[in-house]
Amino acid sequence: MTVRTIGEPANARSRRTRAALLDAARHILEQEGFEALTMTAVADRAGVTRRAAYMHFATRGELVAALFDHIAEAEGLTDSVRRVWQAPDSAAALDEWAAHLARYHPRLLAVDRALQRVWRHDPDAAAHRERVVAERLANCRRLARRLADEGRLRPPWTVATAADMLYALISSDVVEALLTDRNWSRRRLAEALALLLRSTFLSDEPATAGDSGLTGHREAAK
Repeated sequence: MTVRTIGEPANARSRRTRAALLDAARHILEQEGFEALTMTAVADRAGVTRRAAYMHFATRGELVAALFDHIAEAEGLTDSVRRVWQAPDSAAALDEWAAHLARYHPRLLAVDRALQRVWRHDPDAAAHRERVVAERLANCRRLARRLADEGRLRPPWTVATAADMLYALISSDVVEALLTDRNWSRRRLAEALALLLRSTFLSDEPATAGDSGLTGHREAAK
């Protein structure tokens, strides 16, 4: 399903109204779940009329679609991930990826939980989840390819299998289990994830042309 993109409002009042609607939608998701997310509820929470809400988002689906970029901007996703790609080598990139997971993803736990409860039967939630999955997988594949390109991907991992496992480790269950159930700090989570990622995916020495560790290179080139 293709969702129509709403352009950025031209004037300051419209921008403030749009931001207020998106903030309201996020609060409703975090506090009451997707089930409570209606255009009327969002308008009421934002303190605007339903007509004003529909001027910015013609449907609930458009509102939910806009939430991804809104939350990403509010929580600094671009800057957080940039540190990964600017790392000097793939080993350092793994450390930065661990730091990113510990820094960014705890802020999304409530939204993720709301999404997981309903996405199988809520088309708007499913569309939002599909974009989240695509964005996360793209980052994981990029990181796995860098390991392979530098000859540091530990055999028998391939770019595909390493990316899938990196994606699985983004799970809110993992983050919540350690931060909430085990009372870990985010710093401790980052350090433990870095240790896990290095010991799992990083080879001790760069692979040579004849090593099986270059499976990832061949796969990345396909």
